[in-house]
Amino acid sequence: MTSIAKAIVRLREEHRDAQKQVQRLEEAIAVLQKLTRGTGATVHAGAPHRAKRVLSAAGRRRISLAQKARWAKIRQMKKAA
Repeated sequence: MTSIAKAIVRLREEHRDAQKQVQRLEEAIAVLQKLTRGTGATVHAGAPHRAKRVLSAAGRRRISLAQKARWAKIRQMKKAA
């Protein structure tokens, strides 16, 4: 058998092994999905959903004043330079 033929045989064997491994992974994923569906849990790709945060008027005012103070400081530094 030539070296090319041996290589082809070996590649076919590796391909078959890879397909078996993919099949086993798909079966494992299916089992895990069945487990999570039964408990009512959901699978999300991203971060879990949180309730919308509400900022009070006082909190918005504090943030606004702090930002205005930062801008004033930057303007003072630019005038001094």
